[in-house]
Amino acid sequence: MSPFRGTNGIAFGPDGRLHVAEYLSGRISALDLTTGEIEVIVPVGSVVQSPDDLAFGADGSMYIADLAPGRVWRRDPLGELTLVSDEVKAPNGITCVGNRLFVNEMRPGGRLLELFPDGGEPVVLTDGLPLGNAMQLGPDGLLYYPHMLTGEVHRISPDGGTPELVAEVRSPVAVRFDREGALLILTTGADGEITRISPTGQRQLLTTGVFGLDNAAVDDDNRVYVSSFASGGIAELFPDGRIRQIVPQGLVGPYGVTGVHVADHYRVAGDRKVSFTHGVAADQERLHTTSQYGEVRTDGKVRAKGLSCPLGIAVRDDGVLVVAETGAGRVIAIDADDTITVLAEGLHEPVDVAFDGQRCYVSDEHGVHRIDDGRPVPIAEGLAAPQGLAVRDGELFVVEVGRRRVLAVDLTTGEIRTEAEDLALSPLETVPRALHVHGMPGCPRGFAGLAVAPDGALLVSGDGEVVRLRPRT
Repeated sequence: MSPFRGTNGIAFGPDGRLHVAEYLSGRISALDLTTGEIEVIVPVGSVVQSPDDLAFGADGSMYIADLAPGRVWRRDPLGELTLVSDEVKAPNGITCVGNRLFVNEMRPGGRLLELFPDGGEPVVLTDGLPLGNAMQLGPDGLLYYPHMLTGEVHRISPDGGTPELVAEVRSPVAVRFDREGALLILTTGADGEITRISPTGQRQLLTTGVFGLDNAAVDDDNRVYVSSFASGGIAELFPDGRIRQIVPQGLVGPYGVTGVHVADHYRVAGDRKVSFTHGVAADQERLHTTSQYGEVRTDGKVRAKGLSCPLGIAVRDDGVLVVAETGAGRVIAIDADDTITVLAEGLHEPVDVAFDGQRCYVSDEHGVHRIDDGRPVPIAEGLAAPQGLAVRDGELFVVEVGRRRVLAVDLTTGEIRTEAEDLALSPLETVPRALHVHGMPGCPRGFAGLAVAPDGALLVSGDGEVVRLRPRT
């Protein structure tokens, strides 16, 4: 298990520690690379919601790109947070040139801007960026930044002008310079490739094996460290591409779970392909998933799209897929012809679904319901954030995140008992966080999943791990 649920922007602070932003958990920590000690300096629940990149100014202030709400923050050396701007759409790449602050937008048609922490209107250096991301000032005094969609790296003067194409690589996510002046271009692919371009223009391709590279930082001794949005951890990069894992990788969710599969936000755990997976269900050899982008897929094939934050998914006995469409407050069915039918509506943010034969159960913020003839009938009320559901031996199990426990509901008598308690579950996961990125719709919302393993054990997902609960004897 990793202490980080995905690692995004990283940068060395004035104290020599490596500062790490976690987009999914909304937290920033400082890592002492010598001792391994980690201190949370911007905790979950602060005004910063989804930090994706960070940089330090000459005065020691930290600047934070808060992607989803579209804000840029300043954390002064005393730890006080103040808003720099809420006029940047999907801010991501951020860097400082002395005390000058620059940020770009991770969206189609994005901009690269200079912001003024002490007041003043933002200045647009250039626009039309097809997904900007992590950037840095080069030895030549120009700002270097990637175009993620087109596979290009450009540079521009901090005072504006015409951008110049520098390099073309596949899926660039970040650009950094080492102490020798070499340009490092990180890519998001499964092999964790980094293109190194020396000051003389010589190219070297480094294959790290780190899935989902996100960012890099270079210390005073020219040691390079990399982060991963998809698998977390912090690794040191050697000149030949080998890595030394300093902070272990781990799950960044996880959310939906089956007996053998785990939906880990950016992928199904173990799969080296970014798929933004939230809910997951297995049916013989087929795998069904939901995603933050409103899709339902079977083995990668789109079965439905344009849904409003679909989360939990289950397979009915007749092979029909049933999905909790959280944003629409309903439960839908998708048949073999991909026809969508509404099974129930008027729910309050339904999260998960489960079946006992043909009987369907759904959890929402008000409790757990059985769907009878299109109507949700309460079977357990007064629960604190009920989420994942699973059926075993005539009982319906539910993860009650708000009280960090798993309950069992007898489907014959209605009696409720506690199956397990004091679980590592975060109530903050109950809050949906819409991704208001122009041109990039989505609804990243975590939830604690629940499944029955082949041997009858319950599997509970959440807070970076999957917990196995042995059946009671």
